Amino acid sequence: MRIQILGAGKMGAFFADVLSAEHEIAVFDYHPDRLRFTYNCIRLSDPQEIAAFNPEIVINAATLRYTVEAFRQVLPLLAPTCILADIASVKTGLKEFYREAGRPFVSSHPMFGPTFANLENLSTENAIIITESSHLGKVFFRDLYNSLKLNIFEYSFEEHDETIAYSLSIPFASTLVFAAVMKHQDAPGTTFKKHMTIARGLLSEDDYLLTEILFNPHTPRQLESIRQELAGLLEIIQARDPDAMKRFLHAIRQKIA
Repeated sequence: MRIQILGAGKMGAFFADVLSAEHEIAVFDYHPDRLRFTYNCIRLSDPQEIAAFNPEIVINAATLRYTVEAFRQVLPLLAPTCILADIASVKTGLKEFYREAGRPFVSSHPMFGPTFANLENLSTENAIIITESSHLGKVFFRDLYNSLKLNIFEYSFEEHDETIAYSLSIPFASTLVFAAVMKHQDAPGTTFKKHMTIARGLLSEDDYLLTEILFNPHTPRQLESIRQELAGLLEIIQARDPDAMKRFLHAIRQKIA
């Protein structure tokens, strides 16, 4: 299959690498220097070259803020049967775009990234495929994710954003709050160092990505639950109540068991 990838960033290069063994891959990026990190593929920096390549599927790995814009720029260059695919972690605006485009599409979210995941072993990682996607698109990504041994879930666009508000917004917000109150430690403990590693990794991500995930309309409800639990913990600590602390810790252990 001829597969066009838009964007030669971390995820674009990753998908080019894993797909190149079985497919003909072309990677497009407006910045030719980024194409240095792509291998076993055709490197394109002129949009007109996409039309000549005539892809059967376009995987949009552009930066989140440019996802829809990237689609709009290449849409006139694609055959009507070409499947549009995105791997965006936030789906805001994509459902409306696909409806307007009137093309076959598949929307998915590989819930891992090069920052933290062990790309040599993804068996503990997850991926979401959007249920509204076209049949052939879903088959393609299901086969791909199965080959990577990912755990696959299917959600609607709405269910996806609700899930992301829980699974990403809560740890993102918690990490940001930790980093915001952090002070330099000459002799940091193991837990502190682990949190610091997570914080540095998170803050190496694109600002727009972090903003869009935290601006998910479902995020405020999740953050409110953090505030309530933190207030309860503060009361226990201020009261120095060992029985209340024991109940608090027991309830948490039950949740994560």
